[in-house]
Amino acid sequence: MKKVCVITGGGSGMGFATAKIIGSQGYYMILAGRTAKKLENAVAELQASGIEAEAFSCDISDRRSTQSLAETALARGEVKIVIHAAGMSPHMGDAQKIMEVNALGTINVNDAFYEVMHDGGCVIDTSSMSAYLTPKFIMPRRSYKLSRIDRGKFMRKMMRRVNLFPGKVRAGVAYGISKNFVIWFAKTDAARFGQKGVRVLSITPGNFETPMGELEKDEAMTYMKYNAIKRLGHPEEIAQLYATAADERIGYLTGTDILCDGGCVASGCNPLRRSQ
Repeated sequence: MKKVCVITGGGSGMGFATAKIIGSQGYYMILAGRTAKKLENAVAELQASGIEAEAFSCDISDRRSTQSLAETALARGEVKIVIHAAGMSPHMGDAQKIMEVNALGTINVNDAFYEVMHDGGCVIDTSSMSAYLTPKFIMPRRSYKLSRIDRGKFMRKMMRRVNLFPGKVRAGVAYGISKNFVIWFAKTDAARFGQKGVRVLSITPGNFETPMGELEKDEAMTYMKYNAIKRLGHPEEIAQLYATAADERIGYLTGTDILCDGGCVASGCNPLRRSQ
């Protein structure tokens, strides 16, 4: 039976760089995302290098779409790795859409793949440095647990907090909250998946040379002076982290977040956070 790896946001950037590494290890790759042409080009490049792969158009904010993705993966073989790298930055949509994709999308992906994964598998969700840089008092953490009880109420609580802020900053606030939620959700989901012998963790990238990173390049450069490593990260570097963390041989690593940001957060790259 084939070993299957699913990567959301796999058509470019960190997701595609990760697909190259994991695919070279003999996994059947399923690249999921919103843009069919981008996915098809990525799959063609993988296939040209001898990697079995297919594209799957998926809206992670839609529960049925993620369930269909999980069912397709199961039909291809044994689902061993899920890298959930898809997401939206503040430059890509309004606050509501950002919260739907980043927060609700993570719930949808984890829930869908909980039904199809078995012992030895690994799910890696993706957060953002903003989860650490956004002041803690903004985070509605007491409401995060609603994500497992009442999704509608959860979303209303999240947006109620976002809407306390002026319109021009709401997308950024929604991004910070949604990515902070991803870390919480992955950590707390580890116990549920652990009963099936599956690991769950999150990875938090800093500023990388990716299509999404290009949209945020000006802002990223303002933080560069705080970095321990004075450059943007290369996609291949974070891809190696994803592939290594997902390796079944690291079977005791779960329920944690791994920060890979060139030392920015540790160096105090957010003046607001330093004052808290």
